[in-house]
Amino acid sequence: MKCNAILLAVVATCMALHAERFAITGARLIDGTGKEPAVATVLVNGERIEAVLPGGAPQDVRIVDATGLTLMPGLFDVHTHLLASAGAGRADWGKILKTYLVSGVTTVVDLSTYPEQFEPMRRLLSSGAMPGPHVLMAARFSSPGGHGAEAGRGDFHTQLVQTPEEARAAVRRILPYQPDVLKVFTDGWRYGTAADMTSMDEATLAALVDEAHKNRIKVVTHTVTLEKAKIAARAGVDMLIHGVGNAQLDEEALSLMKEHGTGYSQTMATYQARADRDYANPFLRLVLTPGVLKEAMEGRKTPASAPMVRRWANLNANAKLFELAGLQQSLGTDAGMPGTYHGWASLHELELMVGAGLTPLQAIRAGTWGAAKSLGLDADRGSIAEGRRADLLLVDGDPSQKIGDVFKVKRVWKDGAEVDLAALTKAIAAPEPTPMQARKSPVLLDDFEDVRSRLGTLWINNTDGGHDHSLMSYARTLRDDGSHALTVLCQASQKKSAECSMVLPMAPGSVEPVDASEFTGVEFEARGEGSYQLAGVTRGPPFRLPFEAGPKWKTVRVPLEKARRSELLQLEFAIRRGPGVKGWLELDNVRLYK
Repeated sequence: MKCNAILLAVVATCMALHAERFAITGARLIDGTGKEPAVATVLVNGERIEAVLPGGAPQDVRIVDATGLTLMPGLFDVHTHLLASAGAGRADWGKILKTYLVSGVTTVVDLSTYPEQFEPMRRLLSSGAMPGPHVLMAARFSSPGGHGAEAGRGDFHTQLVQTPEEARAAVRRILPYQPDVLKVFTDGWRYGTAADMTSMDEATLAALVDEAHKNRIKVVTHTVTLEKAKIAARAGVDMLIHGVGNAQLDEEALSLMKEHGTGYSQTMATYQARADRDYANPFLRLVLTPGVLKEAMEGRKTPASAPMVRRWANLNANAKLFELAGLQQSLGTDAGMPGTYHGWASLHELELMVGAGLTPLQAIRAGTWGAAKSLGLDADRGSIAEGRRADLLLVDGDPSQKIGDVFKVKRVWKDGAEVDLAALTKAIAAPEPTPMQARKSPVLLDDFEDVRSRLGTLWINNTDGGHDHSLMSYARTLRDDGSHALTVLCQASQKKSAECSMVLPMAPGSVEPVDASEFTGVEFEARGEGSYQLAGVTRGPPFRLPFEAGPKWKTVRVPLEKARRSELLQLEFAIRRGPGVKGWLELDNVRLYK
């Protein structure tokens, strides 16, 4: 653990140079607002831009000579999933964060988080333990049976609402976590390739948006069809974070979006057919392991289906239509989804927007000032102007003429501090996972006498994935002696892989690992009927071990190998039954033993 602490300190120190007063001179300046580039001097003082000067720099400041290069605002990506790997293997959050800085992306919206993760992730980012871009974190909402709720994760990951009253209550329930943005899955269309899921009605969405706006929180929506886009605009949504793929935008939709100030992000990088992707781009080798790169190249052999071809044509047409209507686009990618690689996808999205008919400057505006404006951050960042945050990207070439030059990243600044690109690239390429300080585990994990565990965490219900996943319920129930236990009921789906699990995060949000190496295993009291499994997620390989429970309470001990105890993220108590079979389990006094 001591070695980990030292590594973290070294990594945090070498990621960025100290912010100071300096001037970047001689660069071709793209300010992010869509204006034509012009050579200028940018004076930076601490975290902010002090001035943009037409001539030279003051004599008393350090000079960064950028003659012949192009200076731009740091890029945005308004649609990322930082906890998804985009390919083989588990996501390494620390390395994923670094790929964005290497790519010149200094602000992202993370749509893979849930509220219990906000505090630890924000703390690790702000302390420098996990160097990365500015991260806006989203709480997620959907309708029962809607997209976003089919991954098997429990009800606290995605709030399920079906009425205006439920929507308002769910927003208020999330407020103590201080979400930066709300993501709402409003549209159940599955692109013509699978059965549609449910969609959120207009009254419920409007109530959710109204409650969020009362609390100064922006709302973005997974909306992918023309009719649902009109509903979202009428409901006052701030931004659609997918392009409309089932039809071309009509005058009614464009007028509604203009009237209500609805922004638009295409996420073309995730919809582009694998066979058409330029995985030969050398920049990709900076942010991918050889194994994932090989997987990417194999994916190019997959031909596009007819529904994919139709959707791609609509997305390209709509990007141009939205721009011609004078509306505000933003750069978003859905990075983390299969084949949509972090950092690289953000730069590739600019290429795809230009390919759809935008000029390079229009695409860059979408990736800088436009994204900032849609998120309500344009007074703080997204353009190169006096008082703005000094998030800056210096590239070789001229992206205003050749958009592919954005891949030629030379230098990056975040909050006025220069990022050490060489150190970041080396850390990304390291074979070992990003070091993270492990917490010490107490003996007692939970006795169910409070809503939260003795670790301060919330249990989460978890099932197999899919629209037709297993159903489960759980509650704290009384025992004969007046103490409480956890009672779990499971209705298995029709899948062979049907499962219901109760998940105990070892630290809030299962973000930070917990060191339980001084213990031998897990001990708990159980009552049930048949065979069960104790599973665990660690920073290394996961594990799954059997145990039995009968109609009378008994103490169960499950020994764990030492390698599995040193960096525990969560424990899971799993009920596996045949298709359609019901099961149950009761737990109490979960602890570690020596």
